[in-house]
Amino acid sequence: MVELERRGIPTVIFTARTFVHDAHRSAASFGLAGLPLAVVPLPFTNQRSEDVGAMAEAAFEQVVAGLTEPVEEPAAAERPVAEERLRYEGEDLLDAWTRMNRDLLQRGWSDGFPLVAATDRAVEAMLAGTRRDPREAVATLEPGFGIATVEKLAINAVMAGCGPEHLPFLLAAVRCLAEPKMYIRNKAMSTGPHAPLVLVNGPKGRVANLNSGMCALGPGAPSASNTVLGRAVRLTMMNVGHTYVGVSDMDTIGSPLKYSLCCAENEAESPWEPYHVTRGFAREASTVTVHFVYGICELHDFKSTTPEGLIEVFATAANNVAQVGTGLWLIGRRADPRSKTEEKEHNTLFICPEHAQIFSRAGWGRPEIQAALYRAARLPFRTMMLNKEPKAMAIAHPELGWMPDHPDLPVPVVEAPGCFDIAVVGAAAGRGSYFYGAGEPVTMPVED
Repeated sequence: MVELERRGIPTVIFTARTFVHDAHRSAASFGLAGLPLAVVPLPFTNQRSEDVGAMAEAAFEQVVAGLTEPVEEPAAAERPVAEERLRYEGEDLLDAWTRMNRDLLQRGWSDGFPLVAATDRAVEAMLAGTRRDPREAVATLEPGFGIATVEKLAINAVMAGCGPEHLPFLLAAVRCLAEPKMYIRNKAMSTGPHAPLVLVNGPKGRVANLNSGMCALGPGAPSASNTVLGRAVRLTMMNVGHTYVGVSDMDTIGSPLKYSLCCAENEAESPWEPYHVTRGFAREASTVTVHFVYGICELHDFKSTTPEGLIEVFATAANNVAQVGTGLWLIGRRADPRSKTEEKEHNTLFICPEHAQIFSRAGWGRPEIQAALYRAARLPFRTMMLNKEPKAMAIAHPELGWMPDHPDLPVPVVEAPGCFDIAVVGAAAGRGSYFYGAGEPVTMPVED
């Protein structure tokens, strides 16, 4: 809408009352704070057509005003100038620290867990983890278009509990977030529980004590590095990218995965080449991959001893039409409107070493697993379209107009076999994880 207004095309958007603050803030971030709104009581989703019509009719005068009156920028509100340094006092250090956490939570800068104080000394110590200039801009993070300097990332890393050894991984993760292919605006400004899944590969991850085995996704001491690194990514999204709850993050329910979701691949117990090699990197390289996911499902199988048996079980997790990405290819791809990049919907599988060995002994590698899962993970067309708009499919795939005449036709849940990403993670016993993804993963090298 902002782009249309800039081209002289009048626009107005129906906005549910709950989203008004978000709409104003988002429009300001995108450069047109006075963007016209027609405010209605409820979202149009899940409403009967007659109820949508009644809400639209009641807002008709707002629509006319938005289309006929010039867009006026609202008067700039008086905002207090942010202090260069915040100081907290108390009866003792614990009391001062408690006051700090209470204040930062109220400001919206906290994820809800206690934060480490980002003192000058702590930030300076964190910056020792990189050779980069603290003033260097690593990326610009949407939706707030915040400039992610090395120093800002170090501050958020301190608050998350990271050590200097974790900072290079955070720098790489933020570069992933800013990659146009990631289309982070879509993930950060949503009612969905998008969580950045962070996967580390290579020798630097082992030096930094990133856990790839038992309880790799936490909690506990073995995964402390995983926890703080994942948390630093979330805090950076909030405090640099302005992904704040109720402002851009309009998540309907939320998800514990959004606090921290990070681990390393168990390369030592994998029968295959490391995951990052499949992404085009050398085996000896160290990388960070970020893939936004909606949720997680266990891949439990203590019985199967053949690849075919495991695939049959895994396919039941993939065949979940209640997840956004399942069959989304039928109604088009996510696309960044500025860069014209498009994303296929990927899902990530963490296969435990025990299951990986079953596949390997039968001569199966990742390509064979992907091909078999693509064949097995299918749903009847009518089931796949339960939560999708037929008109969207008609626009995205006019060549598939014959499908509605075959409601029982099995349709693949993803666009291509390569849309299943596979890494070996975990310890003993036949339990893996299936992550329902949002778009494609992005991988970046870890550089000091």
